[in-house]
Amino acid sequence: MGMKTTLKFTALFVLLAITISCSKLDVVGNDSVRAFNDLLQSAPQLVSQSETGWSISAPDNSVGFIWSKIFEESSLLDIMLQFPAAPFIAAGLDPSRLPDNFALYKDGMILSVGTELGNEKLSYEGATPLTSYQQIVKLKRSSIGYHMQMDHYGINLGYGNMFEWAKNLATNDKDIVFVLDPAPFIAAGTDPAKIEGWTFAKVTVDDANGKPIQVDKILKSFNLK
Repeated sequence: MGMKTTLKFTALFVLLAITISCSKLDVVGNDSVRAFNDLLQSAPQLVSQSETGWSISAPDNSVGFIWSKIFEESSLLDIMLQFPAAPFIAAGLDPSRLPDNFALYKDGMILSVGTELGNEKLSYEGATPLTSYQQIVKLKRSSIGYHMQMDHYGINLGYGNMFEWAKNLATNDKDIVFVLDPAPFIAAGTDPAKIEGWTFAKVTVDDANGKPIQVDKILKSFNLK
């Protein structure tokens, strides 16, 4: 074996070792899978399947988080929240003034907000709610985060919208939280304090430099215990 061939094999081995090591060191990504599985196992009655993905509904069916199992085949967005528009319209919302990341369904009765993750043709078999989430962690790791102040993992739906779940269901009193950015609703005429069934509140998060700051959010949280 020549020197150049030996160097190529050595470089490949080092790259593989680094990749495996980084994967093992991804505490947030890896543990978010464990916590997401805990959520799925603890509340199977809230989980349902559609033609292209899965959803976790709130216990009162007032909102749901939807994630795709095959990005390229998603008929809607790859990850999103869906919820009735009526409480927002009653609080002043003019849906026609919402930005493009929002959509209306069922004759304007249902609002959705979210984002596309890509057009990858996923090659895994036996898709389940958990394995589909694992594909998001694998392919779109930047969309998964940890909310230290709430001890939640979360998936970024774009434009300040989130779905979060407790790192530890046994000790957290907010097991799932649906999070909306109030800014586009306010710009479209909504009084966020008057949206029935949702809470308009200050939430502490870390900024890009790791410094705690407070931001406005529209929230709906549930304790599943």
